[in-house]
Amino acid sequence: MASTGPVIALVAGEASGDNLGAALIEALRARLPEARFIGVAGPRMRAAGCEPIADAGELALMGLAEIVRHLPRLIRLRRRVTAEIVAAQPAVFIGIDAPEFNLGLAARLKAQGIRTVQYVSPQVWAWRQGRVKGIGAACDRILCLLPFEPPFYADHGVEARFVGHPLADQFPMQPDRDAARTALGFTAEDTVVAVLPGSREGEVSRLAAPFAGACAWLASHRPTTRFVAPMVNAAVRARFEAEWGERAPGLSVQVTDGRAREALAAADVVLVASGTATLETLLSKRPMVVAYRLAGLTAFLLRRLGLVKVKHFSQPNLLAGRAVVPEFFQEAVTPQALGAALLAWLEQPTRVAEAKVAFTAVHEQLRCGGADLAAEAVMEVLAPRVAS
Repeated sequence: MASTGPVIALVAGEASGDNLGAALIEALRARLPEARFIGVAGPRMRAAGCEPIADAGELALMGLAEIVRHLPRLIRLRRRVTAEIVAAQPAVFIGIDAPEFNLGLAARLKAQGIRTVQYVSPQVWAWRQGRVKGIGAACDRILCLLPFEPPFYADHGVEARFVGHPLADQFPMQPDRDAARTALGFTAEDTVVAVLPGSREGEVSRLAAPFAGACAWLASHRPTTRFVAPMVNAAVRARFEAEWGERAPGLSVQVTDGRAREALAAADVVLVASGTATLETLLSKRPMVVAYRLAGLTAFLLRRLGLVKVKHFSQPNLLAGRAVVPEFFQEAVTPQALGAALLAWLEQPTRVAEAKVAFTAVHEQLRCGGADLAAEAVMEVLAPRVAS
């Protein structure tokens, strides 16, 4: 039987957006059991009942240069998605992250009389701050995962709401290290490094080599160190394993399909690409070394045009308001620098304990029922349509 409830359209980009979208769908369905969900979805959103227009993986891009290269395809995709959403006449459109795609889509849909929500603020407070007015014009509501974001919007006359981060609700305050190690085949005495080079092929292509080199460097100083590398899909795994074989020949690494949370819980220290995985590492209370590499043209433009406005780029440092974890950008991402930073964590237990205190404070701040708060905010936007 066809649904008699409101149609809700969502567009998510990559794995983190898919996770957020699935949790939001479940929270909205609890309030609107007859709702129909359509959109650009990954496997978790589809499992939650979202009818896919396209796959979320089609939006898994980062950096200006990478987006420019795929621009014709993205324009065609946005044109098709726009047409299908307009034809469905949803009560609300929810763009989940992927701002380069979703904000333009939201503006087009709003012009068609469709209410719009952006779930996950772009990092407009960090770079290209002039976008804030356009974001406010395109979106009826902006839902922020980070507590310092709404005040920034307020300073520019744009309403935004902090809804907490659903990941903070999913992670226990104290991860079970022993259980994770047992599940992955490590002992309590092992020194374990988790390696997370990213979820996009482009990202992994830039970080896999220095990450593998860093692990080889660390192993030359601590030969008994063990390594585990959770991968998000087969393509990323193939790219990572090829680079590891070339840069760390003979060094054993346990590559897993998924199981990132187990790897984080089991680890003594984590080598991680900047992004959502750094927040997951923080929520696991694990010390980390963060790296960020963009396509060369993107990095050049960011620096040349002075577009970056913050001192730190990693979420743990942004949330803590200070440099808790070492972060390396672009040409600073070298095997020796990363390896030395990993070794420093292993040799400084007092510093590790201090980082865990900071991470716990952030976890408590973010843990406020994020999916439910987001659903309530969407319901407020939906109210006029649902009532009619």
